[in-house]
Amino acid sequence: MSAQPLRSPTLRPHRMKKEESFLGKLGGTLARKKKAKEVSDLQEEGKNAINAPMNPSTVDIHPEDTLLEENEERTMIDPNSKEDPKFKELIKVLIDWINDVLVEERIIVKQLEEDLYDGQVLQKLLEKLADHKLNVAEVTQSEIGQKQKLQTVLEAVHDLLRPHGWAIKWNVDSIHGKNLISILHLLVALAMHFRAPIRLPEHVSVQVVVVRKREGLLQTTHVSEELTTTTEVATFSSERDAFDTLFDHAPDKLSVVKKSLITFVNKHLNKLNLEVTELETQFADGVYLVLLMGLLEDYFVPLHNFYLTPESFDQKVHNVSFAFELMQDGGLKKPKARPEDVVNLDLKSTLRVLYNLFTKYKNVE
Repeated sequence: MSAQPLRSPTLRPHRMKKEESFLGKLGGTLARKKKAKEVSDLQEEGKNAINAPMNPSTVDIHPEDTLLEENEERTMIDPNSKEDPKFKELIKVLIDWINDVLVEERIIVKQLEEDLYDGQVLQKLLEKLADHKLNVAEVTQSEIGQKQKLQTVLEAVHDLLRPHGWAIKWNVDSIHGKNLISILHLLVALAMHFRAPIRLPEHVSVQVVVVRKREGLLQTTHVSEELTTTTEVATFSSERDAFDTLFDHAPDKLSVVKKSLITFVNKHLNKLNLEVTELETQFADGVYLVLLMGLLEDYFVPLHNFYLTPESFDQKVHNVSFAFELMQDGGLKKPKARPEDVVNLDLKSTLRVLYNLFTKYKNVE
């Protein structure tokens, strides 16, 4: 549960000498031995000291965040970043994704920090995504038990991600400490690694307030933390081609390419009284790709080999994968795009697939 909001106490001037600063009081162990009222005063001043460089913003600081040991540091998200629509969208997309994956487990996540910190939901999520059971206790109430479970879950995550070059930006302490930045880094990595059927908002960054204690004084700095880049960078699509150049440097020519491809596919799909107007959406379920391959190679594709009216993400991926197999059977190289990319409405991936067909079959009547 979230900590209760800190109430502003009434400061009593005669209890605080003017020359005594808040930071000076945190220098030793005196703050921990003060009477309850004085500690409350101290915490309030701590909030003001940390917020001062950010005025007029107000950072939601837990009382314990102002009582740091020497060389200890805490991080928190700038409240302005929390209100960023792209940041809110990222959190919503991830929560919806987790709930979709775990719907059969009857698990409902409402708040990432509060629901994922103890490792229970992360365990179920990883087991479902990787289709592998982890050897951990089902329920752990103690902090030690929770961290042990979390350690096992994160080790399994790292074994999956490290070979693919993922930077690990989280650990047991940060996840268990409900650090939202760490939790988001972890979830974004999992979503990208497992090709989640979601569209993550691109270029999401947040301003992070870092509070450190050095030589008895609290120091605050602000840093920018990047949570997502672009879909292609995050999925390690390193080979660039003409479509990368087209998207990056000649977007004005994109409409010409799309028009040419639409003309090409409709030339053949019209034989079945089908017509395409939107490349990225109408090929996403794989049906038109399968039918198009049959028309180009002049054969009938048995309907039991694919889903004519796919409903789930897996059924759509099956269709696109099947179409890719037909392309390879026809002598084309394995498509650079992944079936999941096409299903996820990635226009560049869809264009690559269709352009390969256009290159080979443009003279087919």
